[in-house]
Amino acid sequence: MPKAPRTIFVCQECGAQSQKWLGRCADCGAWNSMVEERPAEGPATVAHRFATGGTASTAQLYADVELRSHERVSTGIDEFDRVLGGGVVPGSLVLLGGEPGIGKSTLLLQAAASMARAVGPVLYSSGEESEHQIKSRGERLGVGDAPLYLLAETCLERILEEIVRIRPALVIVDSIQTVFSLRFQSAPGSIGQVREAATQLLFAAKGQNVPVFLVGHVTKEGSLAGPKALEHVVDTVLYFEGERHHSHRVVRAVKNRFGAVSELGVFEMTANGLRAVPNPSKLFLAERPLNAPGSAVLCAVEGSRPILVEVQALVSTSTYGTARRMAHGIDAQRLSLLLAVLEKRAGLHLGGDDVFVNVAGGMAIDEPASDLGIVAAIASSLRNRPLPPTVAMFGEVGLAGEVRGITQASLRIREAAQMGFSRCVMPEANIDSSDRSIGRSCDLVGVRSVGEALDHLLG
Repeated sequence: MPKAPRTIFVCQECGAQSQKWLGRCADCGAWNSMVEERPAEGPATVAHRFATGGTASTAQLYADVELRSHERVSTGIDEFDRVLGGGVVPGSLVLLGGEPGIGKSTLLLQAAASMARAVGPVLYSSGEESEHQIKSRGERLGVGDAPLYLLAETCLERILEEIVRIRPALVIVDSIQTVFSLRFQSAPGSIGQVREAATQLLFAAKGQNVPVFLVGHVTKEGSLAGPKALEHVVDTVLYFEGERHHSHRVVRAVKNRFGAVSELGVFEMTANGLRAVPNPSKLFLAERPLNAPGSAVLCAVEGSRPILVEVQALVSTSTYGTARRMAHGIDAQRLSLLLAVLEKRAGLHLGGDDVFVNVAGGMAIDEPASDLGIVAAIASSLRNRPLPPTVAMFGEVGLAGEVRGITQASLRIREAAQMGFSRCVMPEANIDSSDRSIGRSCDLVGVRSVGEALDHLLG
């Protein structure tokens, strides 16, 4: 009698395997994450892995390796090129993740149409939409007669065959969670299927020197769905962020083998698709109220780009037994730390007040250089005194109440001067002769402590 096919149980969070079902994964501790899967019917051979055009290679001496410069290919969208490090690298594998409906497919379809006109044919494979649905969106985006091939397919082997047949300049797979391989009998989206699909597409990208973009789903916790190993397989990981009720979107690079990490691209969602925003500071400060208590302008740096944003604070007497602390756009734990510093080092009594802090426009700021702006906004709201409207600030606040120096101060000062701010309140440690020569119209004020900064800003 033929032997029954062997099955294993695989954790969908970390990829751990077990011969029997477990209620809790022994490796990562996740509950109810073990799913029954049937392993591949045979070991993956070299011929199978390189069936998409790759060839076997032999070891080569380091001194004999010749460096060949592969020119990057522009996507036709300047902000997207910035996040990628200057353009698309041939043979790279890029993973783009984001919440449903945020605009991942729209952005990639715009980039596909632009590259198809400039470089050559592009293959857009979708497992979630039909060709007619994709074309309906393309008509709104103005794709036109670009050599863009549409493929509504979820079978990995079929997608690889089309890549070999068309020889495209770019491949887009939307999304990786819908792709399945015939070698596995588990459902699409399982950890085995996602890992196999990503690996085979990686071989196709390297073997044919064609860039491949993968779209990934995001879990409720905000992380990419599927195995964490998927982020190690790809060359670049991009996150598409933004509030559903705001028009702007942000693409952030969290991993990039060919460019800077934490680079930022800003887009605005319009009726005709996503529009690049070349000056994000102007966008985030467009509706800033003047002479309003609790409003401060801070200068953050995302990657290599300085951005001016408005942080708003509201301090009101608590009507409940316990004061509330709410933060949007900044870390809530960081807010609690800054409130403790204000209470202990600056003599501001906030224990019985509700404190609400918000970064206007839906922008998320996580660098310590934003501490001084947050502290100034809270103090301004508490004393009900507005900050000077032409003052920008940045600096890290320590537990002793000191204002510590930060990096890339010159970029922040230059951006503030270009946006019309006449004064910068900053750490004393960052003031030098080179900073003073950046702009004669911007007065630099160095402070050493929180108390000194508040005395200068609020008198």
